[in-house]
Amino acid sequence: MSSPLADLSAADTPTASLDCQTCGACCASFRVSFYWAEADDAPMGTVPASLTRAVSPHLRCMDGTQAHPVRCVALRGEVGRQVGCAIYDQRSTTCRDVQPGDAQCRKARQRWRLP
Repeated sequence: MSSPLADLSAADTPTASLDCQTCGACCASFRVSFYWAEADDAPMGTVPASLTRAVSPHLRCMDGTQAHPVRCVALRGEVGRQVGCAIYDQRSTTCRDVQPGDAQCRKARQRWRLP
């Protein structure tokens, strides 16, 4: 699984020292909700519907993120050591929107007591 971070130079990344491939805190901290049509049972959807749960008539979430302890079903590996997303190229816009070093990233890292 490659990360877009691997293809960027340090100058291009918001916080070059944060590597999603060794973190995964966001995937094990928050409910990953998104518009139902992002799932692959809708035209043009990409997120595997079999890995989601209905939240409301218009929202789905990734299985494993709807209850505590939170851990997305697509997360592979050990948080804070080495992780990857089994559906990285098919992930929802919610996942794509989280960027290394942004507020959500920092909040998740704090929950996991990561630097």
